[in-house]
Order: sequence, then C-alpha cells, then structure tokens
Amino acid sequence: MNAAVPAGSIPVSVIVMTRNEAVNLPACLAPLRPFARVFVVDSASSDGTPDIAAAWGAVVVPFHWDGGYPRKKQWCLDRLPFTHDWVLFVDADERLTPGLVAEIAALMAAGPRHAGYFIDGRPVFLGRPLRHGAGTRKLALIDRRRAAFPAVDDLDVAAMWEVEGHYQPRVAGTTGRLRGVLWHADDKPLSAWFDRHNRYSDWEAALRSDGRMAALAGASETGVRRVLKRLFDRLPLRPAAVFLHAYVLRLGLLDGVAGLHHALARAFYYWQVDVKMRERRTKGVSPPPPPAAPCPAPRHPAP
Repeated sequence: MNAAVPAGSIPVSVIVMTRNEAVNLPACLAPLRPFARVFVVDSASSDGTPDIAAAWGAVVVPFHWDGGYPRKKQWCLDRLPFTHDWVLFVDADERLTPGLVAEIAALMAAGPRHAGYFIDGRPVFLGRPLRHGAGTRKLALIDRRRAAFPAVDDLDVAAMWEVEGHYQPRVAGTTGRLRGVLWHADDKPLSAWFDRHNRYSDWEAALRSDGRMAALAGASETGVRRVLKRLFDRLPLRPAAVFLHAYVLRLGLLDGVAGLHHALARAFYYWQVDVKMRERRTKGVSPPPPPAAPCPAPRHPAP
C-alpha cells in the first residue's frame, strides 16, 4: 500500500472480475486498500478465490452468465451496489503502482475533468518487467453514470464466453490519460497466457471476417487512432509488422530475452488471427443472422 494515501480514502469503487484467480489475487488486492470499496465479482471459482478476496476485505459478489447480454463488465455497472460514481476496472493479474494510486487519489480530490481516463499497461513476461516494447492502453477509470459497454453482436463466438471482448466502454464526454501504469503480471503458468490469447484470436478473427470489427472500431475510435487502426488492418504481413514495431521501433530489444519472446508472442497472436480468418474464408463460414430485435441500451441504477 502507498503510505501517502490512507486506507479507504479514495472515493472510487474497484471491480476485480475473477474465475480461479487464487494465485494472482493477493498481489492484485494489496495495492487497492486506499480505495473506498473493492468488489470481487466471481464466476464460481473452485480454488478458494472468494475466501481470499473476503480475507482481504473485498466485497465478494457471485456472478453467473446466462449466455446473453449484458456480459460481465456491463452487468457489474448495472447491478453492483455502488456508493461512488467512479469505477476502476482492474484485472486479477494487474498490479497498481504506488504512483498510479497517488495519481488517482489526487485526481479525485481535485475533481475529474473527463468522463473516463485511459491507463497504460506494461507486461511482466518471463518474470521480467518490460519497460520497452508494446504495451496496452485501456479505459479503466470511468464515471459509471456516463459509461456503458456496447452490446456487440458476438454471441456466436463461444470461446469468448462471459466477458466482453477487446473493446473499450463508450463514454458520454471527453476522455483523459493518466501517467501511472498498471503492471500486467500473471503468476499463472505461461500456458494460461497462450490459452487466453487463443480465445481472443477466435473472437477477433470472427469479427474481422465479416466486418463486425470494423463497425465496432468505427464507433469506438476517433481521430488519429481510428485512422491508424484502419491502416494497420490493411497491412500485409501483419505479424512481421507487429514484431518489428514492438522489438525495434518500441525498443523491446532493450528488455533482453524476455523482450524478444514477448514481441514474438504478440506476433504469434496476430498470425493466429490472420490464419483463422483465412480458415473461415476457405470454409465459407457465414456471419451469424441478425438478432430478432436490437439490444436495448444498458440502464444504470440511480446513484
């Protein structure tokens, strides 16, 4: 815990979604003590995850997906008994740095100027924190009154199961970006990383094959980021481009052997997406039929 930020003093509710995350949860929850409330929303874990969460003072909420919408993140925004308007989504294998905790505390004390804030993520790979190469950026800190996850027509992709895919919530208002970082440090075996990204690539290949990904990106991205994503989608030899971007342009080579393997793993992910798209075209896989009625806009409980 960051000693400069008293326990329970940050008026933000943190949401940690879990399913058999006992190995990751203590390191995730330890930096979250300064936040007013921490919800661990658990999907029938069998490894003691709920007991660990309760021991750390989190509010444990069981979740069972019914196979439709809302998926888990939007369900959390709709159903959790919030006492604060600001919400921070943290994955069980993510760790807040003391600097990020202090930055969020200062932001809340001063009053947020935006409806949501992007936070950069940095990977820990093969036991080494990677300070170069490619990272992530997600809209993790949001005003729940002005944010919702879109109901994407992707229920045909069984591998993605209960959690929303790789897309950001939509916010009614402007967004900012925090300087602090989230370390992505999964303590599970490396095979879990590949299993997870295998599922993600199933989802991405399906949505890219029939235009759903382009529609989703067009609705959620603006300005330069939208143009860059469109250019990236049209690149030949995307896996090679991803490797060169991470390992050379973003100086992943300075992270040693771990940086090399992380860049290769990212390239392998995009190879999976591309070859699965090719398989779908070869087999003539058709897109799913349109839903009988449009999904209603999510409704949030009154604060």
